[in-house]
Amino acid sequence: MSERRFWDAIGQVEALEDIEPDPTLVDRAARLDRASQGINFYTPTFKAFQSSEVSVCGKNAWPAVSITGAKCKLQCDHCKAKILEPMIPAETPEALWELANRLIEHEGAKGMLLTGGSNHRNEVEYAPFLDTIRRIKDRYPAFRFAVHTALMSDDDAQALEQAGVDVAMMDVIGAQETITQVYHLKRSVDDFEAALAALVKTNMKVVPHIVAGLHFGEMLGEWNALEMVRRHRPDALVLVVVNPIYSNPRRPFRTPDPEAVGDYMMALGEGLPDLPLLLGCARPAGEVKLRLDTYAVLAGFSGIAHPADGMVELAVRLGKEVKVTPSCCSITIGEEVLGDEESDASFTVDIQRLMEEKAVARRGRPLGIPVVAEMK
Repeated sequence: MSERRFWDAIGQVEALEDIEPDPTLVDRAARLDRASQGINFYTPTFKAFQSSEVSVCGKNAWPAVSITGAKCKLQCDHCKAKILEPMIPAETPEALWELANRLIEHEGAKGMLLTGGSNHRNEVEYAPFLDTIRRIKDRYPAFRFAVHTALMSDDDAQALEQAGVDVAMMDVIGAQETITQVYHLKRSVDDFEAALAALVKTNMKVVPHIVAGLHFGEMLGEWNALEMVRRHRPDALVLVVVNPIYSNPRRPFRTPDPEAVGDYMMALGEGLPDLPLLLGCARPAGEVKLRLDTYAVLAGFSGIAHPADGMVELAVRLGKEVKVTPSCCSITIGEEVLGDEESDASFTVDIQRLMEEKAVARRGRPLGIPVVAEMK
């Protein structure tokens, strides 16, 4: 796709009229083979979300659940356990069993993101919950578990697989300074790579995360993390971006430079040309988010959680097939890799109607996303 066509598409999106993307990044995006691929916009339900283009939200369809509630012993400087606070607590196996039954039978849940706070070795202690996960899977075979694993051994990874976990996720950190100074861990980069290697040996779908700006808002170990992912070939990759609002005021983070992150997005597209890439829901708000989302669309990312205004229109104007899915992007990409269309509750977009409603919206009427079909 020509660079001129990219600029034409950007220029037609009203939400982008006050920003000018980096011309070098637009040029790189135009040269990526994945630039014309389809895109899925995700609306995970553990955050409130609404935009002028996307208002579909499958309430309780894919809840996020923490086995430690809001507690985390690690207390990393970039998070301080704040990301756990809006999640549903299930701090005992019995609580998880009761919660799953209620969500499935009364609220139509199709799966859950299961996570929890780490111990001092960056391990989430799932062992007491494995029999319950297996029990839930045996009773509800179609129910999906996406689990944030943190660090684990080969035996731990195999235990998750045997329990019936569908999708495994972990943060991949490529700089020892970040592990020591931000995570306060006495672990090594090799430990993170070994955990990724352990996961990809299983039959679970593996969707690691790379956190851009993890070193106090600076890019440091991300390039090494990319090489780790290239060596072990998971099923997809989620990029998230540090949000300074969660950081410790005594060790503040700067907001990552969106152009530096955009450069990294292009590198991901170039270095992992056949791997689904997703922009996760954790990232700064405002203009930074708008820039980040724009670069992700241009770079041919397969999905974006909680898209900024204008992203649906930009994707449409670039000729992409657009869907909206009310779930965690990691769960859904796992299903897509499995080829399990029965559990994919995506919505396709009526492109012509979107353009017409955009025109109406500019004259002062509210705009909602046009949906023509629900993919069951």
